Amino acid sequence: MATPGQWIAGARPRTLPNAVVPVMVGTGVAIGEDGFVWWRAILALFVALSLQIGVNYANDYSDGVRGTDDQRVGPMRLVGSRAATPRQVLAAALGCFALAAVLGLVLVLVTQAWWVLLVGAAAIAAAWFYTGGKHPYGYHGLGEPAVFVFFGVVPVVGTAFVQTEQLSWPALVASIPVGLLSCSMLVVNNLRDVGTDGQAGKRTLAVVLGADRTRTLYVACQVVPFLVAPAMIPVTPWAALVLLAAPLAITPIRTVLAKAVGPALIAVLQQTGKLQMAYGALFALGLAIVF
Repeated sequence: MATPGQWIAGARPRTLPNAVVPVMVGTGVAIGEDGFVWWRAILALFVALSLQIGVNYANDYSDGVRGTDDQRVGPMRLVGSRAATPRQVLAAALGCFALAAVLGLVLVLVTQAWWVLLVGAAAIAAAWFYTGGKHPYGYHGLGEPAVFVFFGVVPVVGTAFVQTEQLSWPALVASIPVGLLSCSMLVVNNLRDVGTDGQAGKRTLAVVLGADRTRTLYVACQVVPFLVAPAMIPVTPWAALVLLAAPLAITPIRTVLAKAVGPALIAVLQQTGKLQMAYGALFALGLAIVF
């Protein structure tokens, strides 16, 4: 039976910025548009966290039963390490998805935007079929595009919408750098596992591109957000605040370009998360001040 600490490790806390940052930025948009509703923002945050933890447990379950995690270098894998049974991890994943669905339904009811149900269903399906099912898209190089959409565009635009009850172009533009930073987390994770994934038949984008091109992709996902956000300066000059986070990108980029492999990339994952959080907080603040 897995200990509480092992369950926490299995939830992969270092990936949680993927859930927190989009909600922060979407809320920044809502504040800037005078539509901030604190309890709806909190519900959106719990929806995002539930989906992120759920996809982590679902990934643990699906990769574990396939044997993909048997030689894994990275964080704790509950099924692969035999700390928990596949059924227990599957139950945890489904429980997280159910919680996200219930909380999301509350937001649908208060906004009366029933089309959001379809978006929520698509998000849960994307979370499961990343590594689940007979033909998981994460095994065919499509993980990063899905992360861009469901941990970038959807949560930023969705968080702003459930508060302001309107779709806005600033939310859509703001979702682009957020999605790229979320992608950078997956890119470095898959770069770390490129050797073992290839051997296990898991054709992630890193396996398809090869290590060198994946390193270039990681750098692009780190640099482009600092080019996109300032494009909003004519609307809100405070968007330039994100540039204060730029120094945090130097060390992980240097490490990746130095061709670090395996365990050395675990630190890069942590550094990427810190950059993501700093960027998200500064961007949200800039968007909230003036529109």
